[in-house]
Amino acid sequence: MPLPLAITMGDACGIGPEIIASAFLRGALPGGFAVGDVEVLRRAAALVSASDHALLPVARIERPADVAGVPPRCLPVLVPPGLPAGLAALPYGRIDAAAGAAAAVCIRHAVALAQAGEVAAIVTAPIHKEALAAAGEPYPGHTELLQAEAGAGPVRMMLANDELKTVLVSIHVSLRRAIDAVSTAAVLETLRIAHAAARRWGQAAPRIAVAGLNPHAGEGGLFGDEELRVIAPAIAAACREGIDARGPFAPDTVFMRARHTADHPGEFDIVVAMYHDQGLIPVKYLGVERGVNVTLGLPFVRTSPDHGTAFDRAGSGRADPSSLIAAGQMARRLAAG
Repeated sequence: MPLPLAITMGDACGIGPEIIASAFLRGALPGGFAVGDVEVLRRAAALVSASDHALLPVARIERPADVAGVPPRCLPVLVPPGLPAGLAALPYGRIDAAAGAAAAVCIRHAVALAQAGEVAAIVTAPIHKEALAAAGEPYPGHTELLQAEAGAGPVRMMLANDELKTVLVSIHVSLRRAIDAVSTAAVLETLRIAHAAARRWGQAAPRIAVAGLNPHAGEGGLFGDEELRVIAPAIAAACREGIDARGPFAPDTVFMRARHTADHPGEFDIVVAMYHDQGLIPVKYLGVERGVNVTLGLPFVRTSPDHGTAFDRAGSGRADPSSLIAAGQMARRLAAG
């Protein structure tokens, strides 16, 4: 039997617990369990049970292996030590330091389970960055926290669906800082990480396109010279290492060229984007419910849904679990190699 999936509950005031409960009610995350607060998950289970007119039992487990004894359409919950008290009494849709602290506790415990070889992969429900900061956490988001807890080297964020995969040179920094972060070393490191990850998934020779930074990829230096001075040398160095890297290409067309559909086989397997919004907008435009966030460079598989805490919908019982389910399915595929 494959190892279970650890699914962190996310921010207790957001839709994370609700989409976890909804996914388990549908039987869509077999072999998974939630890392979180039992009462928070019971509150979420009551919401989705009322909405779907079906009952979702919640069972506390002591270790990941206990998942094997939990019946289908039951939500197993492993409670990590150190959770703040009273989480289930917090109102939905509000930033709360206790919710941020709880989210961090769950992530750290899931990392420990992954490093101990007790779980196949980690799927993380959405956290709220302001709540994380209010709890005194020094990390701006999941990626940085996971990297620190895993003691990992350089990592990169990939957003993917069944049509398009993008990997980012930089993530949660201002646009001004993101431009400064585009260096030959950073682009080359991103290409190496993307190439190595794709090979682990079974792609022997992944085709990687590199987006330019400037309009028209600089148009030969007319609209900026970063493509000539910074990005092209990184691509050339990657090619010398045996990486099939191409570009830099105009950012307004490269994503369309890489998109893979039944009528249009993509020209590339991955697109390396220079900054957060450049790479994420194309994937999210294809459908937030289909997108999956993957952290590349960790010593274990980690995925998450392509959306945030959705405070405006939290507590409604109608949050869509599709992206979480897609994240669970992708985690299984990637963990299987």
